[in-house]
Amino acid sequence: MTVEAGAERTDDAVPLTEVVTMRLEGRVALVTGAGSPDGIGYATARRLVELGARVAIVSTTRRIHERATELGATGFVADLTEEAEVGALADAVVDHLGDVEVLVNNAGLASRASPEVLRPVAELTYDEWRAEIDRNLSTAFLCSRAFIGGMAERGWGRIVNLAATTGPVNAFPTEAAYAAAKAGVVGLTRALAMEMIADGVTVNAVAPGTIYTAASTVAELRKGMGTPVGRPGAPDEVAAAVAFLCAPAASYITGQLLVVDGGNSVREAQFR
Repeated sequence: MTVEAGAERTDDAVPLTEVVTMRLEGRVALVTGAGSPDGIGYATARRLVELGARVAIVSTTRRIHERATELGATGFVADLTEEAEVGALADAVVDHLGDVEVLVNNAGLASRASPEVLRPVAELTYDEWRAEIDRNLSTAFLCSRAFIGGMAERGWGRIVNLAATTGPVNAFPTEAAYAAAKAGVVGLTRALAMEMIADGVTVNAVAPGTIYTAASTVAELRKGMGTPVGRPGAPDEVAAAVAFLCAPAASYITGQLLVVDGGNSVREAQFR
């Protein structure tokens, strides 16, 4: 609805305070893949706590409970590639905190414990392919499916999926499975955004470029130094983008991909 200057607001107008606020008081948020204190998931959870949300975090190991204590959040352990475990997680989060209104699908990004498969397609096994797709794409599907019904019933929700520049924007040799999965995340984001648009639920994706985390290799950091900004990004810089898309202020943004890569995907030439 368009409101012209000087026009009186009608009863069905959206309150301006609801539109512009960045605060998330009273909202329950779930951030997946938040086990590393130096990772994007942890930084995002911290941002959401600062915005007033009651935050649940999940990873595949019990170290998540340490992260939860540090953040003032609630930690859960689950393998999000397993349909039954996602269902059990959804029930547990609702029982402990209430209905989830903000979902950040960060699980899937490579870590030292679960490294990305780097192999040419000709040498890639089917099991390796499926593992990469499950970790990076199926997790987002299963978690989204578990919570969208409740969001639709309440008429409000935010889903932010972590994609990557690899796949949606560019690609590198030996990363076909990862690129395919992250491109699939964008496709899932856009399709789900259109399915949920009438229910007050926005669905967006954030695509980090080279980000300096504990899992970063020397080669990745060197690549980050070659960006137009001249350095790799920080998890907090990605978390800021994610948090904005989670806020009421982002109510008119859905089905979009926000690239956070220091301008690397924009420049015309790459210099090595």
